[in-house]
Amino acid sequence: MTTSAPTSEPSSADGAAALRAGRTALGIELGSTRIKACVIDLDTAAVLGTGSSDWENAFVDRLWTYALDDVESGLRAAYADLVADLERRYGVTPDTFGALGVSAMMHGYLAFDADGELLVPFRTWRNTNTGAAAAELTDLFDVNIPLRWSIAHLHQAVRDDEPHVARIRSFTTLAGYVHRRLTGRDVLGVGDASGMFPIDAATGDYDADLIEAYDDAVQGTALSVPLAGLLPEVLPAGAAAGTLTAEGAAWLDPTGTLRAGIPVAPPEGDAGTGMVATNSVAPRTGNVSAGTSIFAMVVLERPLARVHEEIDLVTTPAGAPVAMVHCNNGASELGAWAGVFGRFAEAAGSPLDADAVFATLLREALAGDPDAGGIVAYNHLAGEPIAGLSEGRPMIVRTPGSRLTLANVMRAQLYGVFGTLSLGMSILDEEGVALDRMYAHGGVFRTAGVAQRFLAGALNAPVTVAETASEGGAWGMAVLAAYVVRGGGADLASYLSDVVFADAPAETVAPDEADLAGYAEFLDRYRAGLAAEAAAADAL
Repeated sequence: MTTSAPTSEPSSADGAAALRAGRTALGIELGSTRIKACVIDLDTAAVLGTGSSDWENAFVDRLWTYALDDVESGLRAAYADLVADLERRYGVTPDTFGALGVSAMMHGYLAFDADGELLVPFRTWRNTNTGAAAAELTDLFDVNIPLRWSIAHLHQAVRDDEPHVARIRSFTTLAGYVHRRLTGRDVLGVGDASGMFPIDAATGDYDADLIEAYDDAVQGTALSVPLAGLLPEVLPAGAAAGTLTAEGAAWLDPTGTLRAGIPVAPPEGDAGTGMVATNSVAPRTGNVSAGTSIFAMVVLERPLARVHEEIDLVTTPAGAPVAMVHCNNGASELGAWAGVFGRFAEAAGSPLDADAVFATLLREALAGDPDAGGIVAYNHLAGEPIAGLSEGRPMIVRTPGSRLTLANVMRAQLYGVFGTLSLGMSILDEEGVALDRMYAHGGVFRTAGVAQRFLAGALNAPVTVAETASEGGAWGMAVLAAYVVRGGGADLASYLSDVVFADAPAETVAPDEADLAGYAEFLDRYRAGLAAEAAAADAL
């Protein structure tokens, strides 16, 4: 048994008292399909209430994007849902919090002019049109620059001589944009910043030598402002990152109830809040976060021996180096299949809610053959650089001899969620990266003992899941907000272990021998079949 996030809910009286006194922290995370808000007790990190709203990206002009109007409406809806939850539980409408913070999906490209106006629609991490820029920068820096990184998006725009480039005066991530709207400050937490541009581990800031190399490389282009003048300021976890302004309070809560003056934490990326939510910020710890994308983070003891295109080098929210295996495609295809079966149940006269459909299908996967009966499922809705795919084509492939059952189809779908991740994790094994514990979080882990068990087989390592696994990043961001005012000078790893996660239970599952062997067979077929998916992408 290992430790994870506290789950005990305060009494109604204690919760009401904490809310009235502002002895709370608010965390908001903008995920790929849902915006979540979470309020915790400032001292115990126990969850007081949650809220959410759904949203979805759009594929416009062959680029994945979200409208900024949807950012505003989605945030407001999630916050209003949170307030309604607190009113139901405690009879209190909060007008302040002890601290707050915002996190969001990392990377991407939000470019602004001198007046703060967005120059082109938000380009998300999901886009894979930046291959030429990423390759050029990787060669220039001798550091892997993935396609989704903000500097790759900027440089692709420079290479393509896009008209807006000459007018760029700042660019940032989604979390950075929301933080700017709330506080007026153009800053980023170091973890989120490390997905924009490489960080120097010695300084905790952008690598100055690489910034100089970039400025030299783009001389004579339309980009007239030095890169250092375009990037947000970098801050570590626990630093003061501004306070909620009156304009920011009204933007989040148009009812006028929320008051200005709340301390705000440095904005972070979803990878960083996932590390916090799973107590995985110390060396030799790691976590897997599964949502629309799936990624693994492993905190390093030493630098990797060489550059790997499949591995990102980012940081924890405190600035410690992290190897990140990021896959663009996570559980969305699994969710689409759940929707198909949910509609079947409804058409058959036995409707089930979405959670019940997921739980039924995931439990059925446990009855499947260890190798999924010879069935291979590819979950690639978008391009997947680790798999060598510039565009995605979701597929189920089987031979005439495969055992086509519901259990095997669902096991193959779950294995497929972890397939590309396994390709990247094998590189860390070859590098001799040590890992003492691996945590997992995300909605797919809400059904106990299924995705967690299969992930343990895929990684050949014990996997721990907390009861709060589905809260994920919003809870982690609330903890980072609390750390700003309750850290007391402790480093982040100590604060999490000694205060937030002390004596908190969680469930750990070790790899099953049959699953290990079966998943290995699945992965061999998965690798071999990637050529078929590439052919489908070319043909369809």
